[in-house]
Amino acid sequence: MPRKVEDIRIDDAPSLDGLMRRLEAGGGFSAKGVADGVDLLAGILADREMTTFLSFPADIVATGTRGVLATLVRRGFVDAIITTCGTLDHDLARTYRPYYHGDWALDDARLRARGLYRLGNLVIPQANYGTIIERKMRPILARLWREGSRSISTAALSAAIGASLPASAGETSILRAAYERNVPVIVPGITDGAVGSQVWLFAQDHRGLTFDLLADEQRLSDLVFEARRSGAIMLGGGISKHHTIWWNQFRDGLDAALYLTTAVEWDGSLSGARTREAISWGKVKPKARHATVEGDVTLLFPLMVGAALERLAGEPARGFISRS
Repeated sequence: MPRKVEDIRIDDAPSLDGLMRRLEAGGGFSAKGVADGVDLLAGILADREMTTFLSFPADIVATGTRGVLATLVRRGFVDAIITTCGTLDHDLARTYRPYYHGDWALDDARLRARGLYRLGNLVIPQANYGTIIERKMRPILARLWREGSRSISTAALSAAIGASLPASAGETSILRAAYERNVPVIVPGITDGAVGSQVWLFAQDHRGLTFDLLADEQRLSDLVFEARRSGAIMLGGGISKHHTIWWNQFRDGLDAALYLTTAVEWDGSLSGARTREAISWGKVKPKARHATVEGDVTLLFPLMVGAALERLAGEPARGFISRS
């Protein structure tokens, strides 16, 4: 017999986990999907035998969601990160310079005249982005060059940036936390951002410096084929999401897949594709636990992680095994 919909009570100020459980019992439409996503997320985080991939695009690193991502890495819930070059840009820049709240409707021509970038409803002074990245990247690249690095993987470059950041940055910096936990940060599209451009500029005077992207692929191969179980937390689509599911098809798919997106399915894009579509490609196992949650990552993911961590703190840690 189907379960009845229960009214959601909030007058007793429930915890995040308590609210999510009530959404599961009484939520409709996307609310129930969020609650189901928390249950899946808690299972992934609790499964200490699962190799967990975390993928996301760079824009969310310009927001406070950066701190949530760093927390997952710092607490040992993540085994590999796959992201875009802008993650390196924003994580490095925000370690030293602030970003500011703005508005979607600001006059972009006036912002340009004042030396300000607009990223959605955030505002970034030009000196707090390109200028600081150039100032910090030159010494990092010079040190790598002196040490004999000529062909460098993006994981090695990310680690070098993380190592250069102050230890105190590990509370909020993804790269510093990843460096301390020895979590590889892999950037398939490394030249599509300020850090990649700095490497290119440095190489103009240091001929022979190149990226070794195949070393990154080997790192991913080792992770995938050595995994007892494989899970992915994918925030947004694009190259980060695809590289995550692409590699896992070589082990017959992910055992668990959680995907958060605002993209629509009907345009046929990878970003809009739900996790169920990946089953047909062998990128998610037919009997894997998987869920697509629709909504803004910067709103939903902090709530979901908070609820999942509350749940793990209040119950014996237990993950799950794929039903395949």
